[in-house]
Amino acid sequence: MRRLTVLGLGAAALAAVGTMAACERIAGGVSAPEGISMAASQDLVGTPDLVVDTRTIASSWVVREEDFLAGQCGVEEGNIPTGTHRSLRFSVLINNLGDADLYVGDPLAHMDPNGDGDFADQDGLFEFASCHAHFHFRNYATYEIIRVNADGSLGGSVQARKRGFCMLDTTPWAQDGTAPKARYYTNCGNLTIHGNQGISTGFGDMYVKQLPGQLFLLSDPNEPVPPGRYVIRITANPPFAQKKGEVCPVKDSQGLCHMFREQRYDNNVGEVVIEVPNRVGRTGYGPGAGQFKEELDAYHHPEAHGNH
Repeated sequence: MRRLTVLGLGAAALAAVGTMAACERIAGGVSAPEGISMAASQDLVGTPDLVVDTRTIASSWVVREEDFLAGQCGVEEGNIPTGTHRSLRFSVLINNLGDADLYVGDPLAHMDPNGDGDFADQDGLFEFASCHAHFHFRNYATYEIIRVNADGSLGGSVQARKRGFCMLDTTPWAQDGTAPKARYYTNCGNLTIHGNQGISTGFGDMYVKQLPGQLFLLSDPNEPVPPGRYVIRITANPPFAQKKGEVCPVKDSQGLCHMFREQRYDNNVGEVVIEVPNRVGRTGYGPGAGQFKEELDAYHHPEAHGNH
C-alpha cells in the first residue's frame, strides 16, 4: 500500500492573501507567468521526490558588485552590512518528480494547532520570516559554495547556509510534452491569513536570483571567497543529525533526519561549477549577467505586486 504524504494538520487555502508591506520597493520584471489557472485537486497517494534543476543554476549565476541598502530583506535576514559588496547570485528550481504531491498545507495549522493564537504548541516545521511577513518551512534546502582544488578535486565548503522557504507551485514541467496541469499550492499564508503550501507532482518551486537570500556574499570578512573556481551545491530536503529541541519528522536508512519523506534521497543534490573572476562590475560576470535589483516575486510575495 502506498503511503499518504500529509505532513501534518493542513487546512484548505483561502483564496486571498492579505495586504502587507513589501520588504523592498518593486521595480518590476519578476512576475508569475500567465496561462496557469488555479488548481482543483491534489494527489496524495504515493510519495514526492525532489530534484534540483542544475540547468537553472547554470544559466542564472552571476558575480557582481551590488548595493545593499537599509530595509532590504537580504540585509535584515542575512545580517549583511549596508554598502557595496561583491555577491554571487543564482536562481534555484526544485522539481517534484515523485508520484504524489509534497503536501505541507496551512502554516497556521502547524504554528497554532489549537487556534488560541499562542505559538508555544507549534510542531517545529515552520518559522516566521519577519521581513517577508509570512512563514518559511524550516530546512527546505542548504546552499554551499565549495572551492575546486588545482587538481580538480573539491575542497571544503567556504560558505554554507540553511534556507527556509514558502513552498508553492510556480513552474510546471512535463517529461512527455503534455500541457501543464493547474496549480494547487498557491498561498504562503501569514499571521492572520490561512495558506496552502506544497509542491504538486509535475511542478517545481522556483526562487529567482533577485530574491533576498539567493546569494553568497563573496566579500564576507569572516568567510571571504577569493577569485577561483567553485561549485555551487544545492541540497533539497537536506539530511541532519537531530539536536536537542529539534524536530525529526522522518529518518532515512542512515538514521539521519529529513523534514519530509521522499521516494529517495540520493538525487537531492545539484552541483554547478562556476568561476569567480578577479574583476567584476555592476553588470556582472556569468551567464546571468545584467542589470537588476533585489526584489520580491509575485508568486511568493503577491502583496508586493498588488495581488491581494
